Amino acid sequence: MARIAGIDLPKNKRSEIGLTYLYGIGRTSAKRILDRAGIDWNKKIGELNDDEVAKIRAIITSDFKVEGALRSETQMNIKRLMDINSYRGLRHRKGLPVRGQRTRTNSRTRKGKRKTVAGKKKVAAKK
Repeated sequence: MARIAGIDLPKNKRSEIGLTYLYGIGRTSAKRILDRAGIDWNKKIGELNDDEVAKIRAIITSDFKVEGALRSETQMNIKRLMDINSYRGLRHRKGLPVRGQRTRTNSRTRKGKRKTVAGKKKVAAKK
């Protein structure tokens, strides 16, 4: 079982795919890491020996910001936007889409489950 940055990587996946289980590492970064370590992309995570895992771990810790550090940096960036009262910060604060999407329909992921608002009742006219 390969453990990198506090995450257990799946043994039966190819190393290129297995590295993407780390927050902050996608397919391109995984390929770049494996090339620098001199490891075949198709080799399974379970087949890696301790030296290869150590090489991968050293490359990731030296060149990449992953997991907790990256998550906290992202949260700090959002907090900064909210503190300076930028438009994007206000959208984050209100829980609405930040990147210009429409909100009349869609955007349910950001807004949450629908809250039905009843229509106004008509008052009967008196004579």
